[in-house]
Amino acid sequence: MKRNIFIAVMVIVCFVLQSTLFHTLSFGGISPNLLIIITAAFGFMCGRTCGLFVGFTSGLLYDIFFGDVLCFHALIYMYIGYINGNFKQIFYKDDIKLPLVLITSSDLVFGLTYYVLLFLLRGRFHFIHYLKTIMIPEVVYTIVITLMLYPFIRYVTGKLEQQEKRSEDSFA
Repeated sequence: MKRNIFIAVMVIVCFVLQSTLFHTLSFGGISPNLLIIITAAFGFMCGRTCGLFVGFTSGLLYDIFFGDVLCFHALIYMYIGYINGNFKQIFYKDDIKLPLVLITSSDLVFGLTYYVLLFLLRGRFHFIHYLKTIMIPEVVYTIVITLMLYPFIRYVTGKLEQQEKRSEDSFA
């Protein structure tokens, strides 16, 4: 129960930070994608179902407030969370390499999907320009923020897991 409350609070806090603080701290119009960070992180830490729900909720929040099409971002984030949930079996708590690779890949997949669905299908074929000016800077900025945000998420999730185990042991 506490984990679900923490996840809901993290989704709301990251959405608010992404749409307010980091929007003002953008470099050249590029801001980090905090929603990708938490979608991927909760996906590989908690599993497919959790990643799916976190992704859908994050994307739906974004669509409600900023999207042109309802559930466009929700669908992309949902798939990203579900795919990251498949890596729960090889997730190791103290290793930062897998989370960095998965979050980087998730952000690249998001950018590529966004390009294909919103630009390429409209006949805008400037992929190299989009890659150099939007996708790569966003990935770099997202990774820098990941190095600060992910340890916090991992620490709190670890503490909540320990509390759940203690309460299960005392109940049994």
